[in-house]
Amino acid sequence: MRHLLTPTVLLLVSLSTLSGAAADRPNFVFILVDDLGYMDIGANNPRTFYETPNVDQLARDGVRFSNGYAANPVCSPTRFSIMTGKYPSRAGATNFFSGTREGRFKPAPLNDRMPLSEVTVAEALKEAGYRTAFFGKWHLGPTEEFWPEHQGFDVNIGGHVRGAPRSYFSPYSNPRLDDGPQGEHLTKRLTDEVVRQIGEFKDDPFLCYLAFYTVHTPLQAPKKLVEKYRQKAEALAGQAEFADEEQVWPNAGERKVRILQKHATYAAMVESMDTAVGRIVDRLKELGLYDNTVICFMSDNGGLSTSEGSPTSNLPLRGGKGWLYEGGIRGPFLIRAPGVSKRGNVCDTPVISTDFYPTILDLAGVPLKPEQHLDGKSLVPLLKGEQTLERDALFWHYPHYSNQGGIPGGAIRVGDYKLIERFEDGRVKLYNLHDDIGERHDLATTMPDRVTAMRSRLHAWYEDVDAKFLQPKQDREEMPWRP
Repeated sequence: MRHLLTPTVLLLVSLSTLSGAAADRPNFVFILVDDLGYMDIGANNPRTFYETPNVDQLARDGVRFSNGYAANPVCSPTRFSIMTGKYPSRAGATNFFSGTREGRFKPAPLNDRMPLSEVTVAEALKEAGYRTAFFGKWHLGPTEEFWPEHQGFDVNIGGHVRGAPRSYFSPYSNPRLDDGPQGEHLTKRLTDEVVRQIGEFKDDPFLCYLAFYTVHTPLQAPKKLVEKYRQKAEALAGQAEFADEEQVWPNAGERKVRILQKHATYAAMVESMDTAVGRIVDRLKELGLYDNTVICFMSDNGGLSTSEGSPTSNLPLRGGKGWLYEGGIRGPFLIRAPGVSKRGNVCDTPVISTDFYPTILDLAGVPLKPEQHLDGKSLVPLLKGEQTLERDALFWHYPHYSNQGGIPGGAIRVGDYKLIERFEDGRVKLYNLHDDIGERHDLATTMPDRVTAMRSRLHAWYEDVDAKFLQPKQDREEMPWRP
């Protein structure tokens, strides 16, 4: 005799199956550090002045991408790219939101919000049954309707319009973060909130997205930690801290750049961040979640080395935050995916911040959304040890005058070669990054065929993403260059 399942039994079976599937899905902790340079962590730079043992251990436990890039040399656009899986140029979100500095020409029009029509990575995970929480710097919309709680996050602690804290010590004047005791440090407080939230989420699959405000200005850190690095810096007394660009890179400008990591307060901010990473890992281990949690770690742009106090050095990388040189777009890029990533592997394949979205969905076993994350590639094959992706080029588009001295331009990387195009006059520079990571030797005049091919590919991409460009000033007749 055949036994029939009643609707009630079928429902219970379905719920049990869904519960089992959810339990098997990995958790995600995404850690984004503001303005952290590629050379600021020991995993990338064993001689760094800063101490980052927890981040370095994370690199040893996962995969370190030696050619990991932000999609833009400043913050908001890169944050957009992570959330959407798209190049920010597609939405005109090409500068930090509210950035409108003029130079020889007016900058391109700027969209200062992430449209609500975008299906963020948080929304995609929520659809699959994940619980989601955001902590820290958002900087992706001017008003409350564009803040994290309206972009896929169940919890928002600290995310609002501002791109930098008024102070790293309480009171914070943050509408999404209650003030703590007088003198409480923001980096520690956000970490406290993450640790607490992981405990609340522990029975369900979750995404905790921690976007540190640190190491962005203002440069502030606990006094005892600053004093530690002041004493450490004494051993470097007498060594030059700054140099003119021309001294470091031929035919460059006269801007001062930091060439020695020595800034005590900045170093203390880096260590505070690293300690926070260690606390989060310890909490995951304490709850038995570490072996089922994917941890992603990156910076939103390169280190600040050419203005605003120039607290860090990116050498041998050229430039820094606000520049299309490697120092402005290459940063720490780590992924630890238990059971998937090869422990301690270093992957040299160029990757970019748009890739996180499809990678996270792939690791979660959630169907990809190719029409949404159309500029990203799942990095799962690279995590497993492969060394190639089906992608012919990476692109950057920054039609603005940066606060740090960077000029409007675009860039493309194909294999080892990188071409930078200036938007004021159309001039180009070509570098072989394998042989010349410091971008000191311009090959444009000696390799005209490669320049033509790469420039044509870059211009085709401009059309594909509907890129916007410089505008003439109304009181000037001179027109800016157009591709």
